[in-house]
Amino acid sequence: MASAAELDRPAGSLDTFRQDARAWLEANFPQSLRGKDNAMSAVDGPTEETPEQKAWREAMGEKGWGVPTWPAEYGGGGLTREQARVLGEEMMRIGAWNPIGGMGVMMFGPTLLEYGSEEQKQKHIPGIVRGEVRWCQGYSEPGAGSDLASLQAFAEDKGDHYIVNGQKTWTSGGQWADKCFALVRTDKTQKHAGISFLLIDMDAEGVETRPIKLISGASPFCETFFTNVKVPKENLVGREGQGWEIGTRLLQHERNSLSGGGGSQGRMNQGEPIPSVAKKYREVDAEGRLADSDLRTRIIKHEMDQRAFALTLRRAALEAKGNAGPSAATSVMKNVGARITQDRAELAIEIMGMQGLGWEGEGFSHEELAQTRTWLWGKAVSIYGGSSEIQNNVIAKRILGMLDHQ
Repeated sequence: MASAAELDRPAGSLDTFRQDARAWLEANFPQSLRGKDNAMSAVDGPTEETPEQKAWREAMGEKGWGVPTWPAEYGGGGLTREQARVLGEEMMRIGAWNPIGGMGVMMFGPTLLEYGSEEQKQKHIPGIVRGEVRWCQGYSEPGAGSDLASLQAFAEDKGDHYIVNGQKTWTSGGQWADKCFALVRTDKTQKHAGISFLLIDMDAEGVETRPIKLISGASPFCETFFTNVKVPKENLVGREGQGWEIGTRLLQHERNSLSGGGGSQGRMNQGEPIPSVAKKYREVDAEGRLADSDLRTRIIKHEMDQRAFALTLRRAALEAKGNAGPSAATSVMKNVGARITQDRAELAIEIMGMQGLGWEGEGFSHEELAQTRTWLWGKAVSIYGGSSEIQNNVIAKRILGMLDHQ
């Protein structure tokens, strides 16, 4: 539903914006970068920027268009949702991609805009907008995964600062991050009400990261240890004991981004369309159709699911009111997106046959080896960001209104 301001806007203003955006993009986006990825946001590890990538990131950061709807007073684009949609269409038209990303954009930034003090916004948002600061998440612990409220990392009050001791795990990109937004316990006598939201410098004395190697061969996650880490009081977001409220709100932003609602369809759903892959590896009949009718049917169903999901995400974005942001409905989107993502990977492996099971060595193309790792990586899609089982609980309680019965 459009806001009053949007309804009052002159009819031609979007056309004017489109022309301006098209001209700016054509002047600033290097065509040599077409089809390449964002070196800043990859959780597998940041890659060194080329001069063209750096120039593109700096241009988008200065314009604020990496986060187009964020407030202009903090460096964001200050655009309406409709203008942001037009910008996305114009970027797609010339093969441009957003060089500003990572957890600062998809999770922490939107949360800080809601809960942070003015000083915190002025200090932290511009670095995210320009793609200059990498953030990581300090939530899960060895004994606090699905039951996150059982976390034990403790921040002891020392007057003008805290001393943090404890351990976090599954810290995505922790070994490359500049800063961490973390849930810590400030009161041991209360479970949920004893949790606070704290910002920790990853280069502070007492912070140690140990990468975890996954079955895909990548090490994008870490164990993170805090030993007598000094954290200034001004790094507390909100008030003491408000961490659970802030932390769960952040998870809604995360699920919104993981499902594709943040403007990305996700790394697992990118790449060559499944029908095209199938025609490379499987027999086709005289009419150019896949000869295997069962496989053809399953591919069609997957394509229908994927397109219906994309349309649902777009509709949800268009129907969003004001700046209310994501709701508990992101749990539905996250679960559906995870299933579609895993279905695609399974179909691709099945289609490739033995060529989709290569790990290394001759006889496999780069794309085939990448598909094997993508398939293995995808096993975690229904776990990270809150497992599918946890999302089902959220859907049951917060959307369907089903309560636990003692």
